[in-house]
Amino acid sequence: MPGVEFNFLPTIVGSMPQTDPLAACTQIVHYLRDIPAWPQLPKKSFQENMYVQYSQGFPGVVVEEDEEKIYIDRNRGLEALERLYAAYLENDFTKYAISPEYAAGLHQFLSVTTQSPLAVKGQVTGPITWGLTVTDDTGKGILYDDFLGDAVPRLLRLKAAWQEKELSRFSKNTIIFVDEPYMSAFGSVSMMLSRDQVINLLEEVFSGIGGLKGVHCCGNTDWSLLLETSVDIISFDTYNYAQSLSLYPVELKKFLERGGTVAWGIVPNEEDLLAKETVASLKDRLEEAMAPFTRQDIRFRQLIAQGLLTPSCGLASLATEEAAARVLELLSELSETIRKRYT
Repeated sequence: MPGVEFNFLPTIVGSMPQTDPLAACTQIVHYLRDIPAWPQLPKKSFQENMYVQYSQGFPGVVVEEDEEKIYIDRNRGLEALERLYAAYLENDFTKYAISPEYAAGLHQFLSVTTQSPLAVKGQVTGPITWGLTVTDDTGKGILYDDFLGDAVPRLLRLKAAWQEKELSRFSKNTIIFVDEPYMSAFGSVSMMLSRDQVINLLEEVFSGIGGLKGVHCCGNTDWSLLLETSVDIISFDTYNYAQSLSLYPVELKKFLERGGTVAWGIVPNEEDLLAKETVASLKDRLEEAMAPFTRQDIRFRQLIAQGLLTPSCGLASLATEEAAARVLELLSELSETIRKRYT
C-alpha cells in the first residue's frame, strides 16, 4: 500500500467526545466511509485516557481510577517484564490485546459492519509521549529508567501489532498512527533525548506495523527528524501550526518522492473556532498552508494526491456530540469539494 493516492480522503486522529461507544462508531462510519477509525473515548472512563489505554501488561503498572492516576511501581513486576520480553521475542502480540474495559470504542468498532472501506485506521500512543508522561513512583519518566525504559516501545509495538491484526478484518489496507504530542518538546530541557534515541524508539514501534504507519504531532516539532524515519504518513495540526511543516520543504519533497502522505489537520477541534468556519473558509486556509510547498516546486496536485484530511487533533475536547458531527460534516464536505475540483 505504500505510495497509495488518498486524494484528500477524510479520517480522524482518534478521540471522540461520546461516552456511548455505539453512538461514536455510528457517527464515524456515517461520515468516514472510506477510511473509518475506531474512537478513543476518554470521557467514558479514565481507562480510555491515552496513557492508560495501552498500559495493560506493563511491568509494575498501577492505575488508580478514583485519583485518575497512572504510575509504575518499580518494586514489583519482574515476572511481568519476563513475560513481556518473551512475547516480544516470539512476536506473540495476542498476549497483549487491548481489552474492552480499556477501549470500548475499539471493540464496538470491531463489531460494526462497514461497506468495504478503502482503508481502516487505528492509533497507539507513541513511546516518547507514553514513556515521558507515565512516571515511576518517584515522578521520573519511565523512559529514562535503565531497567524498564526498553520495555516501553516493545509493549507499544505489541499493542500496535495486535490492533492491526484485528482491524485487518475490515480491510487489507491498515493505517496505524503513533500519536506523539510530546514531540513538540523535542530539543527542550523537558525532553533529554537525542535525535537518534527518538528515531530508534519510533522505529521499534514501527517494526510491529505491517501496513501504513503514521505519526501525529499536534504542535511545533522538528519535522525533519520524523521525516527521517520510515514513517509513511505525517499528521499535523494545519489549522494552528501550518508554518511548522513549511520550514522543511526539502525534507518533505524527499518524503513525497518515496511515496509518503501528509495528513492535513485543517478542521479545528475548538468550538469557538469551529463556529466561525465554513467549507469555503477552510478551503482557503488549507490552500494557504499548501502554498509554501508549491513555491518550492512541489506540485499542488501531488500534495492533494498524497494527502489526507483530518481534524486538527482529537475531538474529545468538544463538549457535545453535535459539535463532533459538525467537525466531521465540514471535513467530509471539504474533502468532497476538493476532490470534485481537482481529482
